[in-house]
Amino acid sequence: MFWYDHNLSGWGWFAMSASMILFWVLIITLGVLLFRALARAGNTETATGTREADPEKLLAERFARGEIDEDEYDRRLTVLRGRAGDRTWLSKG
Repeated sequence: MFWYDHNLSGWGWFAMSASMILFWVLIITLGVLLFRALARAGNTETATGTREADPEKLLAERFARGEIDEDEYDRRLTVLRGRAGDRTWLSKG
């Protein structure tokens, strides 16, 4: 019913201490992983760390940098918004 000699040797204390440290490391690691998973769920960042770009915002940025002129901006914006009556297809050139 009772164990013989309840005293732990040096290895017993070491095993008990190491298992307690491993237990808390496991609990903290699981908490951090859960926090990161929940924080990532509401985030729209891609793997490269940049947010997914809205096509209209990209087009506006290109226009602001001077990569495209106003006519091309208007044509592409019309195509993006999908208004069939105002649609003029981009010509090469």
